[in-house]
Amino acid sequence: MAVTLLLLVPLLAAAVLLAMPTGTASRTEPGVAIGALVAALVTAGLAVAVVAGSQSVDVPWIRSLGIRWHFAVDGISAALVLFTALLVVAVVLHALAAPTPQGGSRSTYLGCILLIEAGALATFLARDALLFFIAFEVVLVPMWLLIRRFGDEHVRDTARADASGRFILFTVFGSTLMLIGILFLVAHQGTSDLTLLGQLHGKGLSRGLEIAIAAILLTGLAVKVPLWPLHTWLPSAHTIAPTAGSVLLAAVLLKMGTYGIVRLAVAAVPDGVAALSPVLAVLGAVGTIWGGLACLVERDLKRLIAYSSVAHMGFIAIAIASGSHTGLQAALFGNIAHGIVAALLFFLVGDLKEQWGSADLTVPRVALRDRAPRFGIAFVFGLAAALGLPGLVSFWGEFLALYAAWSPAEGVNVGVLRATVVVGAVGIALAAAYALRVARILWAGEGAPETDTVARDVVADERGIRWGVVVSLIAVMLTLGVVPHLLLTISELDAAALLSGVAR
Repeated sequence: MAVTLLLLVPLLAAAVLLAMPTGTASRTEPGVAIGALVAALVTAGLAVAVVAGSQSVDVPWIRSLGIRWHFAVDGISAALVLFTALLVVAVVLHALAAPTPQGGSRSTYLGCILLIEAGALATFLARDALLFFIAFEVVLVPMWLLIRRFGDEHVRDTARADASGRFILFTVFGSTLMLIGILFLVAHQGTSDLTLLGQLHGKGLSRGLEIAIAAILLTGLAVKVPLWPLHTWLPSAHTIAPTAGSVLLAAVLLKMGTYGIVRLAVAAVPDGVAALSPVLAVLGAVGTIWGGLACLVERDLKRLIAYSSVAHMGFIAIAIASGSHTGLQAALFGNIAHGIVAALLFFLVGDLKEQWGSADLTVPRVALRDRAPRFGIAFVFGLAAALGLPGLVSFWGEFLALYAAWSPAEGVNVGVLRATVVVGAVGIALAAAYALRVARILWAGEGAPETDTVARDVVADERGIRWGVVVSLIAVMLTLGVVPHLLLTISELDAAALLSGVAR
């Protein structure tokens, strides 16, 4: 019952908010805000209950196709379910403390956020391959709407149309490939049950067919992650999207892609993934370099963080490609780590852009350490985490990813994986370089003449609800950086079971 409510609460709340006429929504804006917040809080409470009780629901849905309404939580998805539900509370709180971006009503804006939450939670909980696909697709339209209608008001409408159009075209292309791979898998294995597919573990499939299915699934999901060179939709989407859209895109939607690789490809066609692991690892390693180099020269701060996401997701790809238990643990930990850091940075950039009107790093700005110390301190934490500083959450995901790649599972090409470790280490050095570049500009105010009054614009520091959201993310970032086993122990047993094809 709790699982069903967990999905229905944000879905029904989103439906009500999206169905409200614009005029009515404007007259009842306080009620809309309170309703969205209550829905997010109730969903978060239900998520805690579902994870704590390992609850599930499994009933027939489409009998003629053998599809079941099957949702359950395990160690692979538990952290993502909790993170998604709690992050949406932070997103809603932040949205209520800020003016609604131009382009529509607050009810539509908040409705899109809750609909994305419903789709993401259903994706992480689905235990039927076709149900997984349907849930995955639910998030696309509300995210497209956030970019298209509520995107950056300082750019032309054609730029919003281009960013949203590129987002939907790329992701639908990835969805098409993912569906083809799922249909091939279901047709040859005779079931769409993800638990049974994980137990079959590729048995009954010829090597060539297993590699083909793995290739189709990995290509489709690589668009969603996104991995280089299928990442070109991401920077423009992040640059144009409102703060809520950028946070959810980086912290939740990208994680759905890597989760899909683990839940669908690694579990159901492991030998196919192992055969393709050198390609997956190389693409991830190239992404770490490509993203890092782009960040060194990028002028727009939001776009820079988007390119850093491409680099960080590359480490997750390397971890998955290792095929080992440590690698899978690193990938699951890295998912959460990147989500926390990306959410923090996009919240901060969104707040600064709201005041400055742009995120152009070439425009001389006031030193945040002097005029807005809370902003400055939070940025330093976020940038330190982005470069993988020990003691912060990102360190463990990247360190364990490279450690796993150096000693991959049996059957994985050791030479290629070890080469990606070297490339990944260079990517970490690039991360330090671009993090320091941004710190010099924002924290120290490099390039802002003391006599230039235009350059020394006043910045209102973080406070109130927004500061509370930022502090909460920093606290989680520090806690998991110091005691990573709090997160690693959640997935330890289920990660081993998934790799071995043993049901738990």
